[in-house]
Amino acid sequence: VATLNQVWERKTDALMERTAKRPLVIGSITTNEALFFGVSQCAVAEIYLAFLVNPLTAILGLIVIIGYLLLYTPLKTRTSASTAIGALPGALPPLMGWTAASNEITLGAWILFAMLFLWQFPHFLAIAWMYREQYAKAGILMLPVVEPEGKITAKQIVISTVLLLPVSVAPFFIGLAGWIYLIGASLLGIWFLSASINAARAKTNEKARKLLLVSVIYLPLIFLLMVFNKI
Repeated sequence: VATLNQVWERKTDALMERTAKRPLVIGSITTNEALFFGVSQCAVAEIYLAFLVNPLTAILGLIVIIGYLLLYTPLKTRTSASTAIGALPGALPPLMGWTAASNEITLGAWILFAMLFLWQFPHFLAIAWMYREQYAKAGILMLPVVEPEGKITAKQIVISTVLLLPVSVAPFFIGLAGWIYLIGASLLGIWFLSASINAARAKTNEKARKLLLVSVIYLPLIFLLMVFNKI
């Protein structure tokens, strides 16, 4: 999916410093090579999931492919709502892991989905704030581009992180994880929320970068806690 996304966005990638050295932009591989590789990856993955895992997981995988490539990617140059739309397929991988193991979607699966869905807003909006000038140059309508004052961006960052806190401790209350997870998830959530509030107040690249760093530390840590303190 990432390969096909870069095929789609090769022209806009060339306009942004942060993506200008991607393989398709600098010509280290051709568009046809990338297209063949990306389509082959998706096809093999779907066949594997359908026949060696289960059809439910394959269907979810297909939703990820369609949602990311046919909705999120083309909408990035049309509406700032693309972040929310892209967060839906972006949150499906843990749901796929759940269905791969159990062949069903239960409350625990939806909690994992909600955790990743909410996490994406502070994570990607921090990136969007840091590179808003580059996104604007490429015509990508991230929220900080269409609303440069940053008030709505700040609200979305804080609200999503506030909502993430109770969702992230929910595994304890439905019997998926123990007390160590509850304490650890609470502390991580407070840390994440603090970074979000600081970034929302300051509206600076420095605070946005700190929020981005916290977000990439938070996610693996909270899932590791869940694994090691499962019930």
